[in-house]
Amino acid sequence: MSVPMQTAPDQIIRGVLIQVANARLLLPNAAIAEVLSYADPEPIADAPDWLLGRTRWRGWQVPLVAFSRFTGIADEKGGLGSKVIVLKALGGDAKRPFFALLTQGFPRLVTVTETTLSAEGDDTELLEGVLSRVRLNDDDALVPDLAVIEEQIAAALAAAA
Repeated sequence: MSVPMQTAPDQIIRGVLIQVANARLLLPNAAIAEVLSYADPEPIADAPDWLLGRTRWRGWQVPLVAFSRFTGIADEKGGLGSKVIVLKALGGDAKRPFFALLTQGFPRLVTVTETTLSAEGDDTELLEGVLSRVRLNDDDALVPDLAVIEEQIAAALAAAA
């Protein structure tokens, strides 16, 4: 007598869709430390245009990145209605355990499962800083390559010092 196999339900991941200029980003909710209202950051001399400066958060000077500028999607600037998403850095640098992304509004909480998420397009021609293109239900989104962004932040800050 055979025993029927039980299939495990879809693994559920809590995510956030974040609107940036001309694109949406999909990130795990656990990567976000806090959402802040935009305030002009302290400029960093000789930094690339995508590194907007440093924003103060809980005693830290957090580098603020305009993702759309970083990838070349659009010329993104902060202003009224903009938000700053503080992210936990993955690289393990004790001097820079956080960095921030400029966004257009609040992130939207989403549930991500194997059945609601699909890869989109050809991943061979992705922009720098993009890990993949995906579709979550009816929303197209980019999955940012946070490790590459962190490396570029570190290189830019080292060059500007």
